Amino acid sequence: MSLSRPLLSVLAAVSLLAPVSHAAAQAAMPVTELGAGMYRIEAEVAATQENRMVGLMQRRSMAANHGMLFVFTEAQRHCMWMKNTLLPLSVAFMDEEGRILNIEDMQPQTENNHCAARPARFALEMNLGWFKQKGFGPGTRIAGVDKLAGSAR
Repeated sequence: MSLSRPLLSVLAAVSLLAPVSHAAAQAAMPVTELGAGMYRIEAEVAATQENRMVGLMQRRSMAANHGMLFVFTEAQRHCMWMKNTLLPLSVAFMDEEGRILNIEDMQPQTENNHCAARPARFALEMNLGWFKQKGFGPGTRIAGVDKLAGSAR
């Protein structure tokens, strides 16, 4: 018997547990209501390093007008990627007041960077095309985001 069989068993077990740990991290995220024009957004809040790292990984669907708000500890030119993310998404990078700086469209399972055009304090991921469909772009303010600045850890 070679060592490859036990090693394969361990690797298989680890790969089965990875989605469970993602699900646990996602389940622990609080939900907040944001506003954009006449639209209400139900956003999970990724305010810890662990939650920001997991994000929307392994999700197969997301309801309309739902998203994930990433709250960063400080304004920087943050970047996002789509490793292990199954949904096509649009991300709006925002300043400390919740004003959109730029919006990037992201395809599933890709590892190229999508970055803030200027230092951003927040990023809001929504289903692909959501911002464009609603007529939102740079300068649009997402209400309620600014109240969460102190929640980043």
